[in-house]
Amino acid sequence: MKPIILGSQSPRRKEIFSFFSLPFIQVPSHFEEESIHFLGDPQRYALMLAEKKAEVLSHQFPDNIVLTADTVVYCKDRIYNKPVDEEHAHVMLKELAGTWHSVFTAVAVRQMDSMVSDCEETKVYIRTLSDEQIALYHRSCHFLDKAAGYAIQNAGSMIIAKIEGCYYNVMGLPVGTTRALLLSFGIDLWDYLNPF
Repeated sequence: MKPIILGSQSPRRKEIFSFFSLPFIQVPSHFEEESIHFLGDPQRYALMLAEKKAEVLSHQFPDNIVLTADTVVYCKDRIYNKPVDEEHAHVMLKELAGTWHSVFTAVAVRQMDSMVSDCEETKVYIRTLSDEQIALYHRSCHFLDKAAGYAIQNAGSMIIAKIEGCYYNVMGLPVGTTRALLLSFGIDLWDYLNPF
């Protein structure tokens, strides 16, 4: 079996994919994300990004199955992408603190001209945070490569009060959705669970 191309630079997606013994190679997609504009539908936006990333990589690896994903944070009709710097990350987290928001992760699986995709939503409630707590949080984690400048794992336990939906969706790769899409190509993740 040819290795799956995991079209992402994300160490979180690599970690989740490593739960399984499927051979894979992590390759970043060089699709220009800024070329896709948000038009009000966060699911459609995330799906377009994931699908375009898969399209670019499938030309580069025509014989392999390509899997890509894109995660966006959505709150009050706005998309929160990756912050440009710490100040931007601070502003975003302050806006999200004390409210519910949605995390959408779209996954696309493609081989040559055959592609399937889907999007999953998880709702996240972030605690009310002081400026000092936000600064302490950002000092404890890498945040510039994450939508809205936060992560659910590790120090995320200090800022997230509750979630509704898939934890791994917030990390960047919803496992149930990924399994369903790979089934379209004859791959069942249950067959590849790593033993202890």
